Amino acid sequence: MILDVRHRGWPAPASPSPLPDPSEAARGITVTDRSVLRDGVPTVPVSGEIHFSRLPRERWGERLRQMRANGVTLASAYVLWLHHSPERGIAHFDGARDVAAFIDECSAVGLEVVLRIGPWAHGEARNGGFPDWVADADVEHRSDDPRYLELVEEWFAQLAANLDGRARPGGPVIAIQLENELYDRPGHLLTLKRMAREAGMAAPLWTATAWGGAQLPPGEVMPLFGGYGDGFWADPEDGWDPSFRAHYFPSHTWDDPGVGADVRASQGFSAVDPAPEGSDLALLGGFPPATCELGGGMATAYHRRPVLSGRDVAALAQMKIGNGSAWQGYYMYVGGRNPAPGMQETQATGYPNDMTEWSYDFHAPIGQSGDLHESAALLRAQHAFLAAFGHRLGTSSLPDAQVTGLDDTHTLRWALRSDGVEGFCIITHHQPHVPVTTATGVQLRVRLDGETVVVPSAPIDVPAGTMARWPIGLRVGGTRLRWATASALTLLEDELLVLCADSGVPVEVAVGDEAPRVIEAGLHEIAGLSLLVLGDAAQAWVLGHDLWLSDGELLWDGERVEVRDATFARRFDVSARTWVDLPVSSPRSPVAVGARLIRAGRKAPADHGFGGARHRAPSCAAFDELAAVYALGMPAWTGDAVLDIDWAGDVGQLRVDGETVDDRFWDGTRWSISLRDAGIHPGSTVTLHLLELSGDSTVWLPADAQVRRRGAVEGLLILDRVSLRQRGEWERVDTAG
Repeated sequence: MILDVRHRGWPAPASPSPLPDPSEAARGITVTDRSVLRDGVPTVPVSGEIHFSRLPRERWGERLRQMRANGVTLASAYVLWLHHSPERGIAHFDGARDVAAFIDECSAVGLEVVLRIGPWAHGEARNGGFPDWVADADVEHRSDDPRYLELVEEWFAQLAANLDGRARPGGPVIAIQLENELYDRPGHLLTLKRMAREAGMAAPLWTATAWGGAQLPPGEVMPLFGGYGDGFWADPEDGWDPSFRAHYFPSHTWDDPGVGADVRASQGFSAVDPAPEGSDLALLGGFPPATCELGGGMATAYHRRPVLSGRDVAALAQMKIGNGSAWQGYYMYVGGRNPAPGMQETQATGYPNDMTEWSYDFHAPIGQSGDLHESAALLRAQHAFLAAFGHRLGTSSLPDAQVTGLDDTHTLRWALRSDGVEGFCIITHHQPHVPVTTATGVQLRVRLDGETVVVPSAPIDVPAGTMARWPIGLRVGGTRLRWATASALTLLEDELLVLCADSGVPVEVAVGDEAPRVIEAGLHEIAGLSLLVLGDAAQAWVLGHDLWLSDGELLWDGERVEVRDATFARRFDVSARTWVDLPVSSPRSPVAVGARLIRAGRKAPADHGFGGARHRAPSCAAFDELAAVYALGMPAWTGDAVLDIDWAGDVGQLRVDGETVDDRFWDGTRWSISLRDAGIHPGSTVTLHLLELSGDSTVWLPADAQVRRRGAVEGLLILDRVSLRQRGEWERVDTAG
């Protein structure tokens, strides 16, 4: 079966976008209707959301270096007004609330900043991030009501004073987002932009969220889009909503009416119809397609608890690359924890969902505990690809054989990014919940401007789950790679092309005038092309101009490389064409933690009440009355360690010396807590409180968790194991060794 795609070039020459304003241009940033450029060269920024006020300040540097090592180039962060201002006239910027210090940390590790200043943010925060005294004020919120603007003016002045010039053109803040999910008040966005400037804040780029048919002031803000593979904001009886499903198909539609639709309704905004295919050019307003909220995971509400696999997350992100994305932005990229009790979105505070009070892990690539989730390595390979080849991607062209509808699980999902001479076939044949089928007997016929290429030389099967980036017509040095059936990862010193084998797909390459050949992993010299093929990208790290392999974790700040919990770390020496082994300390084995039952749990009711169709979380009184309590016998540890809890039930809380420090709605995944971040010290009294999930409960659970719940005759409450994982120290490695 031959599948065709024809390169379709830009309909007109590149047109400069309205931003940056000449008075705010800095750092070589320019934007056209097709690209973000640095010093005239197209680039694909990768922004990752990290909430400084949801992290201990002493973790900022480590988390930011983790992001940098995983290929993120911009740190994006909400400034949650709620976290700073307990009453009018008071704004705290100490400790983990010091925005300026956070920006300095970003700059120190080589990350630029996208500052999302609100004033309303959502972010699953109480009142959408408004302090109570703002939410309770007799004003028309999120509007040009002078009484509301007076409050915002004071807050912007306080924030600008803390920033002390850091959010000015030329500084590390390269973009400022105004408001969030504001749909029909473009004039208010203009007012906020003026007020931010008057307070002393500005940046080369001003952005606003554009999904939901948002009306934005033309030319004043760059529209940014989003997309999630699943979401807690659906009702518990709902299946996999089409608004989630659509993100796993080749498309040039960027709007998404589903993101935050429940909160949109609760805030008084009307619903919107999805934009028809091909109509999004007007939505872009002269800017390139860009995102700020590709789901890096998903938060867990009480009534609905979606879990996305690493491949689910990475497939959605790569699909956007194939569809033409000029900016990859993730929400969240780093999980965290609310800084105080009662800071979360709840039905009691007028929002549709009951969220966990403390945990904001979000199943993000870098979890709340600092562990890398499965998505991290898959995304890291995409980011290395964008860093090496982002300037060579060209337009997005969709294949001639389009999917027949959102229920089509058979048609291969792929697209072409090309300038007409060279490019990449972006294959993303995966989706959550409803598995796709293996595409059998496939060849891709790619019609470029001057030639037609058929890849591979004979039909192959493309397995379900394939996420590939096959180079077409790629010129490396003086040699042309006609095509390869392995994913492009990076280019070392402009002369050594690094590819990664795709599981279940033979690596076949066609170089110059030579006949195609199937090759194995390793180093190859073919017709003047230097080629390094990796068997798997999971252990690959591209740090600047260097390629590393390690089964541990690396940190990077642009210069210094550190490693921990690895059995090996190797750096590829391009000049010697060999791997150099570097000394590492092996990880320690987890240690069992004793869990002594000190109070048995009681039978839980079928539910704890409803707000409309959505379940309410149990009250504090109900939880304390019904939960089982375990005393944890903590073994000795030093330095940085993690408590891993494997359990099944409904709601869990971890308490230290009687105070709750973390919580979780059970979704079938492991619950991991950093001892240091939770304030656990030798001698602390640590108790685990677990509430049973009734056999009659109708909360929505992922498939694996549903199977386990159905296996329980009545209620479900099982503590499988608790273990302590001692992390190694970060060790600096000699990059010249």
